[in-house]
Formats: sequence, C-alpha cells, structure tokens
Amino acid sequence: MDDHQKLKKATYHLWTFTISKLISSFGAQVYAFAISFYILQATGSATSFAANLICNILPRTLAAPFAGYMVDKYSRKMIIIIAQIATTLAIGGLLAVSFTSGLSLSAIYTTSCILSLTSMFSGVTFTSSITGLVDKERVHRAMSLNQMSISFAAIASPAVGGLLYGAVSMPVFLIMYMAASTIAVTLESTMNFKLFANRKEPVIGEPNESMWQSMKAGISYLKLQPLLMTIIWISLLINFLFGAFEVGYSFILIEKMKMVSQHFGFTQGAFAIGMLLLSIYFSIRKEVKFPFLVSKRAIIGMGIVMGSIALPLMIKMTYGLVFSYYMITMFSLGALIIIVNTPLMVMMQKQIDDDYKGRIFSILETMSMALMPLGMVLYGFLYDVFQAQWILLLSASLLIGVMLVLARPAVVRKAHPQLKRERSLKREAGVVS
Repeated sequence: MDDHQKLKKATYHLWTFTISKLISSFGAQVYAFAISFYILQATGSATSFAANLICNILPRTLAAPFAGYMVDKYSRKMIIIIAQIATTLAIGGLLAVSFTSGLSLSAIYTTSCILSLTSMFSGVTFTSSITGLVDKERVHRAMSLNQMSISFAAIASPAVGGLLYGAVSMPVFLIMYMAASTIAVTLESTMNFKLFANRKEPVIGEPNESMWQSMKAGISYLKLQPLLMTIIWISLLINFLFGAFEVGYSFILIEKMKMVSQHFGFTQGAFAIGMLLLSIYFSIRKEVKFPFLVSKRAIIGMGIVMGSIALPLMIKMTYGLVFSYYMITMFSLGALIIIVNTPLMVMMQKQIDDDYKGRIFSILETMSMALMPLGMVLYGFLYDVFQAQWILLLSASLLIGVMLVLARPAVVRKAHPQLKRERSLKREAGVVS
C-alpha cells in the first residue's frame, strides 16, 4: 500500500472511528438512562441505584491493568470486536431474561458488570490504537472527534432516552441497543489497526513474557518517563479533589438553591455543550504547541470554576440569576475539561511507544479512578457536617495548589524544552524592536 492509499485509508478510519464511537456511546448512555429510571421506579431505593453505579465502576477499575497487558500482547482489532460482540450478547441475555422471567436486579447488576468490562477493554484498546489508525499529523483531530462524539452522545441521550422511555417498553430499549452495538462492530471490523502502527514483531524462539513480567515491564517503562508519572499523579489527586464538585454540585443546586429538576437538567446540558463546542474547535485547529502548559492553565481554571460554585451561597442572588450563573459555570467547566484532556492525550499518544500504550493507558485509567469512590464517600460525609461553600473553596484551593506544585515551571520546561528558547527569542525580538 503506497502513501496515498494509506492516507486515504486513514481518512476512512477517522470517520469510521468517530461514527462507531458515537453509535456505541449513544447506545450505552440511552441504556444507562433507561436502566437507572427502571431501577428507581421498580424499587424506589437509592441503595439499589447506587449498587448499579458501583457495578459500572468497580469491575473496570480492578480489571484495567489486565486489559493493558492483553492490549499490548494480542491483536487490538480482535479485542475490540470481541468486546463489542460481548456487549451485544450481554444485552441479548438481559433481553431473554426480560421475556422469560422478567427483569430482576441481579440480572441488571450482572449485565452492568459485563458492560463495564467490555467498555473498558474497548476504550483502552481504541485509545492505544489511535496512532496505528491515523497518521501522526491527524492524531489531534482523531482525539478531538472522539471527545466530540462522547459529548454529543451526552447531550442527546437524556433527551432521546426521556422520549423513548415513556413511549416504548424496556425490551424495545434493549433491542435498539443491540442494533446499535451490531452496527458498531460491523464498522470496526473494516478498520486496519496496523496501518501506521510501529510495534515490534515477535522474535521466533524468544521465550514468551508472562503476564506478570509484562505488567512489571510496563511499570518499569513508566518509571523512566517522569512526565507521564507527573500526569498520573495529577490525575489521581485531581479526581479525588473533584469529588467536592461531583457530590456538592447536585447537593447545592437541589437542596440549597431549590432549583427545579428541568433547570438543573439545563445546567448539565450546558456542561455537555461546552465539551462539544471545544471538541469541534480542537478538531479544526492546528495541534497545540505546548500541551502540558495549556493543560496546566486549564486545570487551574477548573479549580477557579469549582470554587466559584460556592459564590451563590455567599452572595444573595435572584433565582433567575442563580440559574444563569450556573449555566455559564457549567459551560466553562465542560470547555476546560476538553482543554485539559485533548492536548494531553495527543502528547501521550505521540510519546508512548506503541508496544506499551495498552499498559500505560490502563494504569492511567486505574489511577484516575482509584480514589474516586473514596472521594465521593468522604465528601458525602463532609457535606453533612460542614458548610458547602467552605468545602468547595478549600478543595478548589488544594486543587490549584497541587497543580502549581506538580506542574511547577521546572517540570513545564522539562516537558517543553523549546518553550524556554521561544521565550528568549521573543524577548530578544522585543529588545530589537
């Protein structure tokens, strides 16, 4: 295959990948919406609802390191196809249960665990395969389109789910999700995951590396990449501190501000729109020159926005002003998350060797999610004991402090050595002029 044909195939991958991701994300979120409503309506129990959330988080957190090993060891295309087929079969199994004995919580929880695992395998594999699917010049566009499809699904799925939930039965929901999953696996089967891949071919006669040895090799590789270690520590601590927002936002708007559910939904929609618009922007602009620096500034911005959520608790505002304020705040937060994620992910795609991407991205996912449950439990307790505004302001200050320490100027200069030269040239140009 010559260069022109490879670029043509890469263009095909760019759109196939986006459409596949959009279909699977949209189907998964509509399903999650319907199942959440079903559990709450059938049981009226917040505990049953929370148990389903745990089934969505815990399996992927525990299995992520093993997924990284498999992604680096076996065919990435085969892993994605098997994961998508498993998704279809899991939904088919739940559909069969609904026809034979009716939906039960145990069947729903089991399906949620399976879907959590399949989405994690699919997500880690796709993330590890971007540089094999498209040329280096369009990696940033692929990552932006990926975020765009997820954001679009986040905006549209609640509306579509709400319309369908009142109009069709749960079995029809499941059939629609199966159809979406089947379309996604059909598209994925046409993609060439080795088009631009730069992976080592196995040497005949060389002893096979065990899973434990492979995982240790991934950790050893990570230790030699100080910038990646910094990014992982930032992800770990920020996701923990962001529990203040995850728990506090709904608590403040619903309990303290007495915002009606429709208006609360609009603020959540503003968050998704912010993500979508910035994803579109990154998909059409040039690649960010200093991604780590840009992400540092955006995370500091996230800290400021998180702290600003407390403002209506400290200053008296009318209901309309409160609603408008939180619409703008959530839009800004959604936009900032994309500014953080997209440049960093593009930088990591280009810096990590293809043979280690599965293990590194799985470690990143595990570390990012490791403290989230603890953070939610801790902040749930704190919001019952202390005033919400002080929890938010203290957590926001800690978040900004963590970023200023872990991404201090010396670290930024190591990440972008050319930044110092460029600033020197600008100063010289300023002196000359």
